Amino acid sequence: MTDDQINAWADGANGPVALHLSQTLVPVEGPRGVIFPPTYAYEDAYTHYNIDRLSDGTRIATIDSVGSQANRMERVFLPSRGGEPENPCARLVPQIRITCGDGESVSLLQVGHRLGDALVRSTELGVAVREAFLAFGRGDASPLARIGPTSLVFGAWDSRDTQAKVPRVVQSVIRANDVDELHSAAQYGPPVNYVALKVFTEAERTRSEGSRASDLAQRGFVQIPSVNAHGGVIANGPIRRDVTVNLVALRRLDGGDGPALRRYILGLALVSATAPQDGFLRAGCLLTPDPEDEAVWHQVERTGARLAAELDEEVAFRYARAAADAFGVGEDREVSFDKDYARADAKTRRSA
Repeated sequence: MTDDQINAWADGANGPVALHLSQTLVPVEGPRGVIFPPTYAYEDAYTHYNIDRLSDGTRIATIDSVGSQANRMERVFLPSRGGEPENPCARLVPQIRITCGDGESVSLLQVGHRLGDALVRSTELGVAVREAFLAFGRGDASPLARIGPTSLVFGAWDSRDTQAKVPRVVQSVIRANDVDELHSAAQYGPPVNYVALKVFTEAERTRSEGSRASDLAQRGFVQIPSVNAHGGVIANGPIRRDVTVNLVALRRLDGGDGPALRRYILGLALVSATAPQDGFLRAGCLLTPDPEDEAVWHQVERTGARLAAELDEEVAFRYARAAADAFGVGEDREVSFDKDYARADAKTRRSA
């Protein structure tokens, strides 16, 4: 895979529409091992797995959403922590930290809505970011790339202000096919007899046991059952991670030196898409690639033809480093949260 070939993905008006990787994952417990999907709160105040039923009755479970995958992939650009080897990918993007008082600080790369987040608007950076979103609306993506280029890679929506929508160049999602849902049950018993210790009466214990809402149950003083709780799922079909690099969205980016901008964002997209992902998604959900099913990148043509692409982590980083040098990485910054900015923003009506 040469730089000229990769450049064509960014520059070719009639080039391929996407790069795609379909990767089969397996639980560390082996095929059909129990895994725990994320839970979501619904209007009924209970949490549920996101499981869709197809017309043939097949049930598909979301194991990691597009947004969650983007947040995980974005971490490839974080600087190393103390004592760890330097992360060379951190040099590919501006490192912006927001201090929040009492020594607390957060990297922009860890902010959920990226440049569209309320935390960013609550700093001195907010004005520049607003101008960058407005420039994007006028067709110039360069200001966003100078401040927070991962907002161009993983997408951002300035829904609380300018309404600028930045489409994702990289999208990833993990789904489990043909799942059966399990449930769990447990019984807590206190280690001592609190009635005998005269903490409360036998009558109070009798009233409280069996009611999870009672004060004594909430504080762990009486036995309480937990039944019909989430017990994970078993995937009878494959667990698949699908990664897509949207080359059409990429080629619509412009402003300043358009080719250099697009190649820079493509380099970041390829680095994030090819970096090995930590398979520990949450408690009870640790996945690894299936060694018996090799994942292959494909270049998807406008005709729908799929051509194998020799793309890997090393090729991606080499290209990204050269593209970053050519475009010029934005400056590192450290800004502070300002409660006055936050209060003013909280009172601002959303732009029409």
